[in-house]
Parts: sequence; C-alpha cells; structure tokens
Amino acid sequence: MLKKVAICFALLISLFVPVAAQLPSTPYSPSLLLGAAWYPEQWPESRWEADLSLMEAAHIHFVRINEFAWSSLEPREGDYELDWLDRAVRAAERHHIAVVIGTPTAAPPAWLTSKYPETLRTMADGRKDGHGNRAQFNWSNPKYRELAAKIAARLAERFGNDANVIGWQIDNEYGNESYDAQTQAQFQQWLRGKYKTLENLNARWTTAYWSETYQDWAQIPIPVGSGNPGLLLQWKEFVSDTWRSYQRNQIDAIRAHADPRQKITTNMMGWFDAFDHYTVAQDLDFASWDNYVGTGHLDPVRTGATHDLTRGFLRRNFWVMETQPGVVNWSPNNNMLDKGEVRAMAWNDIGHGADAVEFWQWRSALNGQEQYHGVLLGADGTPVPVYDEVKQIGAEFEKAGPALDGTSVDSQVAILQDYESRWAINWQRHNSAFDPVDALVSYYASLRALARSVDIVADTAPLGRYKLVVAPALNLLTPEAAKNLEAYVRSGGHLVLTQRSALKDEDNSLYPQRQPGPLAELLGARVEQWYSLDKPVPIDGEWGAGENRIWAEQLSFSAPETRTLMRYGKSNGWLDGQPAAVTRSVGQGSITYIGAGLDGKTMKAAAKWMMREAGLNPIMSDLPDDIDLAIRSGNGKRVFIFTNYGVSPRTITLPSPMEDVLTGGTVSSVTLPQYGVAILR
Repeated sequence: MLKKVAICFALLISLFVPVAAQLPSTPYSPSLLLGAAWYPEQWPESRWEADLSLMEAAHIHFVRINEFAWSSLEPREGDYELDWLDRAVRAAERHHIAVVIGTPTAAPPAWLTSKYPETLRTMADGRKDGHGNRAQFNWSNPKYRELAAKIAARLAERFGNDANVIGWQIDNEYGNESYDAQTQAQFQQWLRGKYKTLENLNARWTTAYWSETYQDWAQIPIPVGSGNPGLLLQWKEFVSDTWRSYQRNQIDAIRAHADPRQKITTNMMGWFDAFDHYTVAQDLDFASWDNYVGTGHLDPVRTGATHDLTRGFLRRNFWVMETQPGVVNWSPNNNMLDKGEVRAMAWNDIGHGADAVEFWQWRSALNGQEQYHGVLLGADGTPVPVYDEVKQIGAEFEKAGPALDGTSVDSQVAILQDYESRWAINWQRHNSAFDPVDALVSYYASLRALARSVDIVADTAPLGRYKLVVAPALNLLTPEAAKNLEAYVRSGGHLVLTQRSALKDEDNSLYPQRQPGPLAELLGARVEQWYSLDKPVPIDGEWGAGENRIWAEQLSFSAPETRTLMRYGKSNGWLDGQPAAVTRSVGQGSITYIGAGLDGKTMKAAAKWMMREAGLNPIMSDLPDDIDLAIRSGNGKRVFIFTNYGVSPRTITLPSPMEDVLTGGTVSSVTLPQYGVAILR
C-alpha cells in the first residue's frame, strides 16, 4: 500500500492480482467515490458556492473540471489565466470536494487553429475539419503536440502539488485520426521501422495480388475504406501507437511537475475500436471509461462485460469517468431511465471493479451542442428529480466504502479479447450478421451466470491464475499469443477456442495451415471448411440439441485422443454428421474447439461443461435470471452485491448468514424490488 499523504482517498487497483493498491485523495472522501463533471468556466463565479453546496449535500466527493476549457485558460497564445481555476479548486476544497483536472486538448481554441491551420485534422474525404466542435485537432501534428504539452505543463506547474487535486484526465474520448500528407509520411516511416525493407513488406502483405507491389515507401497510402488486409491492419496499429505517443506527450509534461500521488487516466469508450486500448492504456495509472445506455435501459450483461473489458486493460480496478444521470441527448430516442435504474447502474459499476462513478454532467449549459443532455441540476440551478437518487448513491458509497476498501474482482475464468481480431473480422465479415463483440458476449453471459465473475483480457496477458480461458473469434493469432496459449494448456489450463479462431497471422495474412493455425497440432484437429449460413443448421451431442445460425465450421481430427462433443445434423450435405465441437486432453489441461454457433440452450449447457472440465463449481447457480450477483474480495473480505433487474420483487435465500452493509444487522435472506440492491458481507 502507498503511504498515506495529507490528502488521499482509496482507489482499489491491483497489478496482476485481485487485491488493489491505494490511490491518493482526501481524508474526507470514502473508498468509493461519487463524482460530477463541473464546468465553472461556463457560469458566473458568484454561482459556484450554490453549486458546490448542492454537490456536498448530494455526497459528491470529486469533480472533474477543465477538459474543454482551453479558451478560458489560454485566451491568447502564451497568455495563461489560471487564477480562476485555482479559485474553483479552492472553492471545491472548502466543500470537501476533491478535483480531477482534465487537460483541455480535446477542444483547441480558435486562435490556435486560426494561427496554425496545420493543427486541424484532415478528414478521410480530404477536407479540413473546422472550429466549433471538438476533437478537430490532428493528433500526429508536431505543432499541436507542442502547444498541448505547454498547456499541460503550465497546469501541472500550478496544480501538480495542490493538495486538493487528486488526479488528471488526458484529453477526452480519443477517436479522430487525420489523413493529411504529413501523417501519411509518418505512417510510411513507421512501416519502414517495422518491416525494414520493401521486399519484406511486399512479401508479408502479398502485394503481388492486384499489382499492389510498392517500389518506394512514399507510394504507400493511408487506407480509406477497403484495401489490402495488411495495409488496413498496420494503419490501425499506427493509429494506436500515435494515440499512445500523443497521450505520452502530455503525461510527461505533467509528470515533470506533479506529485506522484496524483494519478493519470483518460476516459475511453467501451467497445469503441478506433485504436487498440491495450496499447494506449500502458502508460496510464488506471483505466476509465464513459458508461452510457443511450436508447432503452441498462443491459447488465453487456454493460458488465464492458466494465470487465476496461478492468482488463491494466488488470486493475478502474473508474467510470462519465455516466448518464437518467438521459442522454445523442441517441435516436433519448428516453429517461426508470426510477431506481440510475442507482442500479452505479452499483453495477462497483460490482465489476469500479471505485469511482462520475455523472455527466452537473448542470446543463445555457447554450452549446449538449443542451438536452441529462443533468443533476436544471438550467435554473435547482435539482432535477434524479438528484435525490444520486444523493442516495453517494450516501451508500460512504456507508459501503469500508467494506469494499481493498477489494477487487477475483476471477478464475477469463475471456480473451483482441482488437486485431475484431478489426480483421469486421473488414471481412463474410456474413454481415457475424459480430465479434456479440460472439464474445454470448459466451460471457452464460459463463458469468455460473462463475459470477469473468475477466476479459488480451491474448498475451498472463493466464496462469485462470482455470478456464475462452477465446471467442480469436481470428488473428500472433506468434506471441500462440506461445502464450500453448504454454497455458501445457501447464494444466483449459482453453476453449470458438468459430473463426486462428485463421490469420500478425500481418492479417491467412495462415498456410488450416485453423486453428499454430494450435492445430495441439488440438489434434483442424477446420476442413467454414460456411456462412443462409438457414439454421441443427446440432446435437453432449450439450443437447439446438440450432446453429450465421456461421458453421466443419471439423476433422487426426489425434486419436481428440473426441467429438457435438455434431451437425442434416443441412447442406457438407456438414451432415460432421464434428461441430471437439476436445483433447493435454496432460492436466485441455484444448477445445467449438466450430458451431451455439443457441441459448446449448450455450448454457456448454458453459456448465466448461466449468466442470476446469474443476470449477458454480456460485449460487439457482438464482433467478433477473438477479445479478457480483462479488468483490480482498483484505480478508468477500462482498456480495445483489441487484434485481426484474419487474417483480425477488427473495434471495443466502448460503449462510451475512452482514447487510447498507442497513446493518445480519440477514439470512433479502427481498429486492425492481432495481433493488443489497450489499452483503
């Protein structure tokens, strides 16, 4: 644990282990933090006191400020006006509210883009982006990076040792790349550093196809739309590396002046895949993401998977840096979440390893592009109805904080997620209905209902702590990942590969051997042929009978100890009676390949089989489907978080008496209404 300083709060973070280390904050903050996005620059200073008093009353523990305030911080080049920000930090401090400072580089001021037009990004159609929105900057441009580092450094000089500033957010929701000539030259130089010679690049990309062969590095374009799979993949890798160096430029500027107790993050966007989040997250102290529902209502399974994805970027606890206070403004139908649903959503965050939840935003601006977005205060400055629900969340965080302090999610089941595989499939889906994220979530849902926690990690992550590892649609398998998975199986792990796995190598080229490529020998089986389906195919076997839709793979095996688990029924003739899923024991471990798409019934049966094969026992498997259970443990504690997402009240009989953290006392059962939550220790 880090030594406590004058001002510190507990953020639970683990490094390759479930128990988390502490991050700093204030003595008046609990171990679970409730926050709000506050924009003091948009309001008269005379209003700040009223805002902060209402925040304190709502148990708001921190505010994120400043991430769009560049024109207020530096109204003219080199003319820094930071006194107002200092007064905002001091005002928050008087109300026992800590501050996370955002670097304002997502919204460059007009003087900057007018004086330095090269800092504006070039869009894919060749037009320059313009002033008036956000993220219109060119993330690869040296001048923009110079100016971004200057404003970040100046902020850190002023606030890097400020007792009430607990952390930094770099920029905001990275996303837009640039297609200008200078970026193209950087991309070409990046390729040269990776491939060394054009002969090597041409061979590995098979550029003899369609006469794509390059005779000069300067001939290599930035891909727009479709293109050579190798070119497409390497552009994405370049984009990821460029976001990392863009971020690093500001991190280094801050670290040169900031106290190490101030931690640095950025807010990512769940399954958004414009860059490889594992690459970009490497230099952060902890990961964060912005959790929004949009149209409809909370899907605890898919949202839970997104939390676990974010936790897996650094394999540590994380923050929800933005979430909706009931409603958004950008969805086709911006319906309000039900009463109680905002609270359930916050506890869903915590159950999956979040240590902070921040609502966006505190109060709606009178003008600007997001006037209709959900808030805690209306434009008149008085609370809207959801304010009281958020106030309840803050009070509960304070009450439950000690029980959850030092805890994280401790999983024995992992699902592998790989950006390169998702890109490769989405560029060439072959069946438009095959969504790699949907494929992952289908396995996640059934496994988490049994194991009650699942880690989602990269295919190169350390796997030794997991008894079961499932790799849905791991289409692109690098040599490093292949060695990692083989070593896992040979050391006693249980690995499950699914449809479209190990078809391609690190250049997005087809492997010369059939699927699963480098793992085919270990499996003792291979994919003879894959089929995009226009009608369902029956399957039958150890997991019962069901229907396979979208995609099917015909398997054969060469090793006598490889056995068939499922077979296809009568369909297109090619698949009739052929193996649909096979498995092979390897020492104390095993490797399984599922070539069929599993429906709900067979997926549940398959998940039970996987758990049993891995020696894992389901946890409270008799819970109703609409009851979610999340478990956090550490520091000798084990905390159960139950939530009822069903319409009807549910009574849960506990396996043993537990302490009710929110109400006190010992209970043997709990009854939860719709969106009801119980925190039990």
